[in-house]
Amino acid sequence: MSDDAQIRRILAINAHPDDVDFGSAGTIALWTDSGMEVSYCIVTNGDAGGSDRSVSRADMVAIRQAEQTAVAKQVGVTDLHFLGYPDGIVEPTIGLRKDLARVIRMLRPDRVVCPSPERNYARMGASHPDHRAVGNAALDAVYPDSRNPFAFPELLAEESLEPWTVRELWIAGGPAPTEYVDITDTFSRKVAALRCHVSQISDPEGLPEMLRGWLTRSAAQGGLPEGRLAEAFQVLQVG
Repeated sequence: MSDDAQIRRILAINAHPDDVDFGSAGTIALWTDSGMEVSYCIVTNGDAGGSDRSVSRADMVAIRQAEQTAVAKQVGVTDLHFLGYPDGIVEPTIGLRKDLARVIRMLRPDRVVCPSPERNYARMGASHPDHRAVGNAALDAVYPDSRNPFAFPELLAEESLEPWTVRELWIAGGPAPTEYVDITDTFSRKVAALRCHVSQISDPEGLPEMLRGWLTRSAAQGGLPEGRLAEAFQVLQVG
């Protein structure tokens, strides 16, 4: 188990607005309730989201950014960073690694949460290509980019961003979880947060049942008692 007593600041890196709420909102609510500071970094602008073709893509960007900002407050997060990459075509480029290393050096988190770079055949929805690309770039930004003063030297020379070593990496949505967080007590806040993504949730009434199914199976896999709900992560000690 991870030692939360050593963790003060957390950065959750995700591909799209709403990813963090599907994957980690219950856990993040527990962390902020305990006094940890949590920030979000959203890589894409979300312009490929939604199903209403009458909404312009520019309007969708504004809608999704506003939704994610409001939703974050449901779980105690007010610090959000939007990188603005186009939705649906993210690749783990050197430029994305640099942008993520910049955010890590700015915020100096002890723990980083990110999507898995691996395809999960049991949960195809978790393996969107943008998720895998962002997970790949985030892992490289954590190690070695953010800690190495000779990686992207302009971050230090031009932006005065000193290297920073992340202690822990929590990978969400991957095929090999090692830690199961009991979110039974924060489940209602996870549901409330996701329902605020009005442009994306087509069946808000059916959402709790769908989530409860996922989280019940996760709790069972983690050996939690019957009736509990859990979010799952693969945790790596990298500091």
